[in-house]
Amino acid sequence: MERCEECGFVYESLASGDVGSTIRGIARDMSAELLGRDGSDAVRTRPEPTVWSALEYACHVRDVLLVQRERVLLAQVEERPSFSRMYRDERVTLADYPDEQPEDVADQLTVAAALMGRVFDRLTTEQLARTCIYNYPVATERDVAWLGRHSAHEASHHLGDIRSVLARVR
Repeated sequence: MERCEECGFVYESLASGDVGSTIRGIARDMSAELLGRDGSDAVRTRPEPTVWSALEYACHVRDVLLVQRERVLLAQVEERPSFSRMYRDERVTLADYPDEQPEDVADQLTVAAALMGRVFDRLTTEQLARTCIYNYPVATERDVAWLGRHSAHEASHHLGDIRSVLARVR
């Protein structure tokens, strides 16, 4: 994927050197959405049974950032590692996303974004060029720079999802 038809994110428009600050900024915005509802249950409400709640999307982004960070680090020490799936849909139930506290998730998003951002802030051109096999939706060779852009896309895309879900459930 080089451009998301749904949200308009263009991978090449994000410079590798901006990945960290972009992810941190999106996490701040996402945290504000979670906390800006004055204790209402809107963040826990699914607009439809098959559409995640704002809280579930935020938990997903937190986990994506943590998983992707580990993948970036692994790509620095292994030649062309192939990454296991993160089982995103199964995590909603297995990690009990609906029962998490929005304040905790907001804090955890901030930490996950800081950790991911710090890694990207320090990567050299050679480290960004290291390759790996990204197995979703099909096995494809990617470089670490793409992993960073893809992580930023995930966060940006799901921030849009959160805003959309909250507008629908109000």
